[in-house]
Amino acid sequence: MDTTSSYVLEARDLEQRINGPSGPLDILRGISLAVQAGETVAILGASGSGKSTLLGLLAGLDAPSAGEVRLLDQVISELDEDGRAALRAGRVGFVFQSFQLLPALTALENTLLPLELNPTHAAASQAELNQRANEALDRVGLTPRADHYPHQLSGGEQQRVAIARAIVDHPAILFADEPTGNLDGRTGQRIIELLFGLARDPGADAPATALVLVTHDPELAAQCDRVISIQDGVLA
Repeated sequence: MDTTSSYVLEARDLEQRINGPSGPLDILRGISLAVQAGETVAILGASGSGKSTLLGLLAGLDAPSAGEVRLLDQVISELDEDGRAALRAGRVGFVFQSFQLLPALTALENTLLPLELNPTHAAASQAELNQRANEALDRVGLTPRADHYPHQLSGGEQQRVAIARAIVDHPAILFADEPTGNLDGRTGQRIIELLFGLARDPGADAPATALVLVTHDPELAAQCDRVISIQDGVLA
């Protein structure tokens, strides 16, 4: 790949293969794509098509069997675990389908995590960090639930905490796996408008956020700048 690339994300010839009971099983084959800063991209496909696996590879959460991912001008495979974590800190957000909130932390404390783990905020006071986390919770309509623990929240509320955590540090790129899957129609549309707003109108002091989301919903995908369809592990 060209080291002077202007893309925030590039993938070339990605493959993912696992060993099944009957031998090797190809989950992804020959996937190549690129995403620009501030671009909104939907990965559209049916359940089992490989779209969530692809999202994990693009975010550097998993390693491909073959191929290469360049994220924010870094080839992920050239970094060790600490290096990948440092790359993601403050620059990459991820909304997991299973939320992955820490059960012993409140909604506010879960939202604070990316700020507290980002060394660039080492000089910030706790009050400043709390303010930013509260602002993120307010954007997803959860200010009244700030002191609640995950088990005290509905599935939709947990999803919104996960989104607040993902956007709190104004990431350069945000990955979202079925971000409206546990939300009612009205709340889901509000969240989509929020996520797209980060890319299209991030604010005077914030860079535009690229959004890469996985969905099986064609109507949601149609709201993105570009749709990438995946079927049986290959781009359709």
